[in-house]
Amino acid sequence: MTNHALFHTLHQLSRQTTNSLNEALKPYGLYSAQWSVLFVLHTKGSLTQKELSDYLFVEAPPMTRTIQRLVKQGYVRQIPGKDKREKYIQLTEEALKEFPKWEHAVSECNHELLKKFSEDSQQELVKLQSDWLKQLL
Repeated sequence: MTNHALFHTLHQLSRQTTNSLNEALKPYGLYSAQWSVLFVLHTKGSLTQKELSDYLFVEAPPMTRTIQRLVKQGYVRQIPGKDKREKYIQLTEEALKEFPKWEHAVSECNHELLKKFSEDSQQELVKLQSDWLKQLL
């Protein structure tokens, strides 16, 4: 397999999984980018916008738009940091209440996407991806 084929397939897979996740989250008025932010905040707690951007490998302008949407929806709030430019992002009570519904929809979507892969194949894929990501970082 050529490098082009590997990366082309990886891109197609990424788009397909993103589209599937967007469909699963549609009833809740969320998109995959918003879910990523909500999931990280739920897992790691309050983070600065820069920390979120760095962790998710998202540039500042799209991250700002995503956070602004989540603020309008009432799912995150921005808390001033030590200097005026720094803002901490944290989940609201509303987001914490709704999170189990979103997580269930995402889990169902993930299950559907992986249902034809054995547990061993899934574990191997996670290991390959994790190893590759560590090398890139």
